[in-house]
Amino acid sequence: MEHITLLLAIVVVTALVFDFTNGFHDTANAMATTISTGALKPKTAVAMSAVLNLIGAFLSVEVAKTISGGIVNEDGLRTEVIFAALVGAILWNLLTWLVGLPSSSSHALFGGLIGAAVMSAGWSSINGGTVVTKVLLPAIAAPLVAGLAAMLATRLTYRINRNVTDEGQLKSTAKGYRAGQIASAGLVSLAHGTNDAQKTMGIITLALVTGGVLAPGSNPPMWVIVSAGVAIALGTYLGGWRIIRTMGKGLTDLQPPQGFAAQTSAATVILASSHLGFSLSTTQSCSGAVMGAGLGRKGGVVRWSTATRMFVAWGLTLPAAGLIGAGAEFLTKQGPWGITVTAILLVGGSFAIWLASRRQPVDHTNVNDTDGEGEPQGIVTTAMAAVQPPPVGGPAADLATTIPAPAPAPSPDDPARPPAKV
Repeated sequence: MEHITLLLAIVVVTALVFDFTNGFHDTANAMATTISTGALKPKTAVAMSAVLNLIGAFLSVEVAKTISGGIVNEDGLRTEVIFAALVGAILWNLLTWLVGLPSSSSHALFGGLIGAAVMSAGWSSINGGTVVTKVLLPAIAAPLVAGLAAMLATRLTYRINRNVTDEGQLKSTAKGYRAGQIASAGLVSLAHGTNDAQKTMGIITLALVTGGVLAPGSNPPMWVIVSAGVAIALGTYLGGWRIIRTMGKGLTDLQPPQGFAAQTSAATVILASSHLGFSLSTTQSCSGAVMGAGLGRKGGVVRWSTATRMFVAWGLTLPAAGLIGAGAEFLTKQGPWGITVTAILLVGGSFAIWLASRRQPVDHTNVNDTDGEGEPQGIVTTAMAAVQPPPVGGPAADLATTIPAPAPAPSPDDPARPPAKV
């Protein structure tokens, strides 16, 4: 560490700031459904997620190696490029947090890195094959796989419990699913730390390589692993309440069995991708699982207006962060004054976004409030619901809610009874 220059130190600190924003931006991935179903209190949920994020950061470095030695060519890459990439990723993260959209922090980082590298050294600096196989294809496959798994798991869950009608059994079953939901939320948090903290480890390692501190192809040093884990854990504990509201209540209304199915499916996909070195978007995996769980219950409503906004944000993340990163790199190429201006714009832009968020604050006290309760079922939801198994309670419960009981005959002394005609 004695060879780290001032610029390299600034890049390392900026990377940890990005890791912090990644934490509060992606808290919803693990805990939104747990909070929305009441399985855990909001502050308890984010504290648990923070601890498990920290533990998860120490489980693997495969994703970090994908970023530090895969997406861009290290030869001739300047440290300023890493700084510009982080500027693009941080500002896009904050913008999407402000509007409550669960976009991908991973793709914001990749977009910023690609845009800055192209501005610095042209398209030859990008390893296109790695971008396609380990970034773009997983981005398409992850939400689909997680959503399908969650939908099938939800159908199976309700089918298994379709004959449970006793009130005591229903309460016992609900408690069991809440306990399972807490366990699966912990698994998602662990997976998030394993996957997302590594992205910051990779970007810091890449900066150390460009600065001549590490040899190309090196694994992240222990101090990098520890600092990245602590940064993402602190951000997670802060709680990205705006995005938690969107994921927990804005997309669909989840019951404990659905929450359990969604989180278990998402955690399985994330952990499998981390093991294979795929730099997966945990946001897209968890969002897909939530929508799949919503479609898996008969009568469940997926709010497609919110989902459409989310899909648009997903599509814009890579190019938008890339444009910001390219603009930042254009400034840093001008020399020390350009780096200073870029840093000022980053701080000023972040502060302006924070001030804008104070106009309508969202925190643990109002995170479960939503204005989207009354959105009608869309065509897709209606079609899926037509072939779903009935909810817990069985056919009798469906009949009880479909065929109203006859009104009791009024007594002769009832004042609301109309007078008899003579």
